[in-house]
Order: sequence, then structure tokens, then C-alpha cells
Amino acid sequence: MRSTPPSPHRRDGSPVHVHARRSLRVSADSASRLLRCGQSDRCRDCGNRIEWYHRINEQPVRLHPDELPAEKVPSTCHWHVSRGVAHPAGDGSAWCRLPHALLCPAREALPAAPELAGLRRALAVNTRRLIDRGAFVPSSAQPNVETSPTTTCRPARPVVQLLYIRYLANRPVDEIQCVAQTRRRRRCTSPLLTPQSPAGVWTLVSTTAVRGQLPLHGEVMAVYALTHLHYADQLRWRAQRCPEHAATPTAPDVTVAEWEPFDPLLHHEHIRSRLPTITRRPGPADRSRRAPQP
Repeated sequence: MRSTPPSPHRRDGSPVHVHARRSLRVSADSASRLLRCGQSDRCRDCGNRIEWYHRINEQPVRLHPDELPAEKVPSTCHWHVSRGVAHPAGDGSAWCRLPHALLCPAREALPAAPELAGLRRALAVNTRRLIDRGAFVPSSAQPNVETSPTTTCRPARPVVQLLYIRYLANRPVDEIQCVAQTRRRRRCTSPLLTPQSPAGVWTLVSTTAVRGQLPLHGEVMAVYALTHLHYADQLRWRAQRCPEHAATPTAPDVTVAEWEPFDPLLHHEHIRSRLPTITRRPGPADRSRRAPQP
């Protein structure tokens, strides 16, 4: 006995449009465990919504979540998304995407895009509303060390070395969160550093240069080294997965890994010349900062 298929027309005779459901799957030969769509996030500098997209043989790019009329955007700023991959060019349509860096109110406005001043002001107003509600704290206002009587030099964005490459983390080492998707379709809340997993070692190394730049003479930096771990553990850290999801490779990722290739000149403000394991007492400058203003 077969069930009666649904009628293609309603009672009033109008057609019924039934959209076929498609299950999203991660390809077996995919270099990333992400589903091929934009991964929603918020800019850590201004708090506005962004979407992460992959590029061919490049680092992921942050795009504005909405499409804009192509005629109102300079041709050099056109982006389009094809099959979940972002391309820095127009696709010939009347709409285009835009990188968030051109609109971020926390950055200096580029003179090459005066047509985007209105949208940039709207994002700046939204940033102020988020700050006033307490829903967003700019990264520049976040302290790098705690203000207790005995503080530990705990970098807010530490430099991590794994697979002989240095990366700049987006948060402290013990707060780096797994990016895998749980069964409830949410991001895993487990950290990468667990009591059962092997930990890295803080060490002082010389601040070397990259990309043919001149070295910074006489400077050392604190690095959280993972190079002594097994190769599989270092791959787990680079994929930003907790030990549980590292053993289940079929689970997709909710967002991209937060590693940023470290550049000593671009990220000079995040260089720390003191090991975080050293506990120190605040000096006169720290006491003066905590003193109430008259």
C-alpha cells in the first residue's frame, strides 16, 4: 500500500512550490572541514557582523554580510562568491560583495572609496550602540594583564609555534576554543588545552624576521612552543580541535581556525619579552593606573 503523494495544487487551484531539501556534506577531499558557505562572526575591532570565506591558496577573507549595488562600489573593491569561495573581482552582475576592512570604523578610511562613507558611518553608530549596551568591548580596551595584587604576565594574544611556524592566537592559550560542530549544530565549547592532553612550553626566543624583512636586533619574545609534541598533536592544534573532535574527523567545522601568521613588524604590539609563568607585583606605574581619579 502506497501513501498518496501531495497534490501539486492548492484547493483554490494555485500551484504548490515544494523546495527539495538538500543535505549539506563535507567533501572527502576538501582541504577544510568547513561547509561551503559564509561562517558568521563578529569583528573583534568594531563588533559588527562579518562572514568568513575561503580563497584559493590564500588566507580566509572577511566580507561584509550584505551585497551592495556594484555601481555604488569602486571597481577595485568588487568581490564575489562562487561555490563558497571568495574571489577579488566582479562577476559581471549588478551586485557585489565588499571586504570588511574597507568599512571597519576601527580602521582609517581609505581615500580610494569615498562612496562607502555612509555605510561606514552606519557601522560606527552600531559599534557605539554595542559599546553603550555592554555587548562589545574593543580589543584595544581589553587589558593584557590582570590587575590583582600579584599579577601574571598573561598575553591576551600569545604567539604560538607549531610545525616550526609561528602564529598569533586570537585569545589566551587556555581559552582557545575548538571550532568543531557538535551534534546540536553548535560550536564546541571545549578548549584545546585540557588536563589530559600534553601542553606546550613557554620559552624566550629571538624575534626573527620574515618575508625578507630586516631582523629586529636585540629583541626576544615569549613563545608558546608546541614543536616538542607529536606530529598528530601539532596537527590537532593547527586544526583547532579538542581531543574528542580530533578523533572524529567526520564532524565539520563551525568557523575557520583563528590562527594568524605572525609578522614581527605588523604584530609588534603583541610581542612580550617576559615569560608568562613569572608572577610579579605591580610597580608604581600599575598602582597609579588603578588609583581613583579625583
